[in-house]
Amino acid sequence: MRPVRLFTIGEDAVTVTQGHQGERLLTPGEVANLFRVDPKTVTRWATAGRIGSIRTPGGHRRFRESEVQQLLSQLTTEATEPVRH
Repeated sequence: MRPVRLFTIGEDAVTVTQGHQGERLLTPGEVANLFRVDPKTVTRWATAGRIGSIRTPGGHRRFRESEVQQLLSQLTTEATEPVRH
């Protein structure tokens, strides 16, 4: 979907797109913190198509919070039993 408008409110970048109105966009650093990886790794994932990204008018990447949370939940699982050594 193509962005209709991009603006910021305080420190939060927000985009208005068809079907994604008002969804919070995350920076590569914020995504990296969630996955505990380097921000450059997140950029490589976007380049490889592993995660979708949006470009701001200044050329910076932003990531839809819902997509990031979905990927995070797919890649992580809760332990059902304690680890035994």
